[in-house]
Amino acid sequence: MPIKIPNQLPATETLTAENIFVMTETRAIAQDIRPLRILLLNLMPTKVDTETQFARVLGNTPLQIDLELIAPEGHVSKNTPQEHMFSFYKSFDEVKNRNFDGLIITGAPVENIPFEEVDYWPELCRIMDWSREHVHSTLHICWGAQAGLYHHYGIPKRQLPQKLSGVFLHTLEDPNFILFRGFDDQFWVPHSRNTTVDRADIEAVPDLKVLSSSEEAGVYAVKTDGGRQIFLMGHAEYDRDTLKKEYLRDSATDALAQTPRHYFPGDNPEAEPVVTWRSCANLLYSNWLNYFVYQSTPYDLTSPFEPGHSAEVGTPLK
Repeated sequence: MPIKIPNQLPATETLTAENIFVMTETRAIAQDIRPLRILLLNLMPTKVDTETQFARVLGNTPLQIDLELIAPEGHVSKNTPQEHMFSFYKSFDEVKNRNFDGLIITGAPVENIPFEEVDYWPELCRIMDWSREHVHSTLHICWGAQAGLYHHYGIPKRQLPQKLSGVFLHTLEDPNFILFRGFDDQFWVPHSRNTTVDRADIEAVPDLKVLSSSEEAGVYAVKTDGGRQIFLMGHAEYDRDTLKKEYLRDSATDALAQTPRHYFPGDNPEAEPVVTWRSCANLLYSNWLNYFVYQSTPYDLTSPFEPGHSAEVGTPLK
C-alpha cells in the first residue's frame, strides 16, 4: 500500500520517479480503508528535502500511511518558501484535538543553543506533553531525541569537542528486539550533530533501555517501557548527498570543518558518496510502523490513549 500525501507536495514527483507507490489525496478519497495517521513535526531548515526523506522511508511498507505536516507556529523558516509552508503545513493548534497513530519529531540545527533558549521550545514542550495522550508511538530524531530525553526525563545534552559527522557502524544490544528485527549484527547510520547524550545518564533512568550503539558515535537507539517513545540519535532517513550538502555549507564558513567520516570514498570530498544505510533505514521504519503502530494501535482513534498503555507488540498493558 502507498503513502498518502498532498497532491502538489514536491515529494510526490520525486518518489514517483523512484517507483515508490504514492497515493494523492484525490485517489485516496475513493478508498474505504483506515490508513495509519502519522504526524511529522518538521524542525529541519530544508523542509522539502526532509519531507521527501521521511515520505520515502514511510512509503516503503505494505501499509497505507496518511502523512500530515506541522511546524512550530512562532518560527519563520528561512530556507523554505512561505507559500510552501502555507500550502502544506498546519499549526499544532489545528491538530491538537485529534489523535494520531504515530508522531515523528525531526532533528534541528540548534544543538549549540540551550534548550530553553530555542525560540519554539515552549511550543515543542506542549507538543511532547500532548503526545503522551494523543499519539500511540513517537519517534524522536537526533536533536529531537535529545530534546525528548531532556524534557521527559531531565537527561542533559553534552557538547562534543568537534562535530560528529559521517556514517558510522552500529551494533545491536538486543538482537531479538522487534524494532531491529531482520537487521544484520552490524549496520551503518549517518550522524550529524554537535552534542550527544551520555549512556550513563540514560541507564540511570529505569524506564529507558539502550537498543543499539556505536563505538564512534555512541548511543544510537533508546526506547521507553512499552515503546510509546523511541529516541534515535542518527539520521537513517538521510539521502545520499545530505551529509555532502552539510559539509559544503560548513566548510564555506569554517576552514577547519571536518570531512564526514566513512562517507566519501577515500575521504575525498570530490568523490560520489556510496550509500551504505538505505536498507537499514527502510527496515527500521517498516518495523516501527508494523510492530509499534499498526499491530497495536486501536482502530478507533476518537478517544485519547490511556496513560501507561503499550505500543510494543507482546508487551502487556499496564
